Amino acid sequence: MTARPDPGSIELIEAEEGSVPPPVAHQPKSRLARFLLGLSLVLIAFNLRPLFSSASALLPEIRNVLGLSATGASLLTTLPVVCLGLFSPLAPRLAQRIGTELTLLGVVVLLALGTAMRGLSSIPLLFLGTALAGACIAVGNVLLPGLVKRDFPDKAALMTGLYTMTMCAGAAGASGLTLPIEHALGGSFSAALAIWALPALVVSLLWLPQVVMSRGQVRRAAVRVEGLWRDRLAWHVTLFMGLQSALAYCVFGWMVPILRERGLDGVTAGAVVSVSIMVQAAACLVAPHLAVRGRDQRLINAALCVVAVVALIGMLFAPLWSVWFWAVLQGIGQGGLIAVALTVIVLRSPEPIVAAHLSGMAQCVGYLLAAIGPFVVGLIRGWTGSFAWSAALFVLLGLGAAVNGWFAGRALYVKARVVQS
Repeated sequence: MTARPDPGSIELIEAEEGSVPPPVAHQPKSRLARFLLGLSLVLIAFNLRPLFSSASALLPEIRNVLGLSATGASLLTTLPVVCLGLFSPLAPRLAQRIGTELTLLGVVVLLALGTAMRGLSSIPLLFLGTALAGACIAVGNVLLPGLVKRDFPDKAALMTGLYTMTMCAGAAGASGLTLPIEHALGGSFSAALAIWALPALVVSLLWLPQVVMSRGQVRRAAVRVEGLWRDRLAWHVTLFMGLQSALAYCVFGWMVPILRERGLDGVTAGAVVSVSIMVQAAACLVAPHLAVRGRDQRLINAALCVVAVVALIGMLFAPLWSVWFWAVLQGIGQGGLIAVALTVIVLRSPEPIVAAHLSGMAQCVGYLLAAIGPFVVGLIRGWTGSFAWSAALFVLLGLGAAVNGWFAGRALYVKARVVQS
């Protein structure tokens, strides 16, 4: 019989673990050096989210100036999410070959390049830059948790909370500030998109000393995990991750245009979505503690799906004067979902190496599945001339997430074998 995990034994894992064992950490000797290392990681996290919400804030302007079709707009909002799924498996291989620190330096430099390319007022370069930036974010998503655990083992929970909140701040900042920046720059949407390359350039300079200190510390993997992709529970965890992510990226990619179409001005619409994303950050800190208190996570997984979907429906149809309430509620539901989806990866795994591989499976398949959400929202808008029918999609995604979240929340372990290489 499959053993039941102890909720009280939850521990942080790193996405690299089991694929690329972390090198021995170079512990900074001074408080200043340790502070700069932590600051670098937090600022890298900030840069991993503006891509998703900056373009959505300017989508009407991009379509008008470049002549982008409704299908093209759907592809633009979907492409970075697809890249998360396609390129995340490359992260362990790159880190194993050239080292985690050097890989992460390449991530932030190329992320800056891709972001700048989006501001060249060309449809091909807009898509090429989006794909390049999305690929970089995919690799960064995988590497960052491992670095946090490795370099701050005594403060892993604190640092994880900080970088998660900073990710949300990056998304919220891009959602709320991109349109005001466009106005301040004389109505240039291209400059407003490209300006988000500057934070990545700054953090690349701040990260460079870490690359120098890490030379010669790459180590090879020693074990592999078998049977995970044939396990039903692992697929429930993966589908739960993917379907709730689809809801999240619908918010990142389309909620500002939805609210603008409903009658809000662009700045207010961006502010509403920005507040919702910041509430997600707070929910991310609270939800895991609630999830591990019960015997299992079935009820909280399903309940958060209901909250997130009901709030999305409210943002679509409720009176505009109430939209701030629905935005906060959506942030609670969606932020809680993100956190518990990550939590069940740990709780369903008998040991850290299995959790690492389950995390990789959930990211690879889950993000490819998540790309369906924003793409279909764009198609619905193009076919019907309205976002109203997106409500049906939100309900279907929420129902699928709730069902898989219910089964993923059972107090069981996935059946996988750890084999020495």
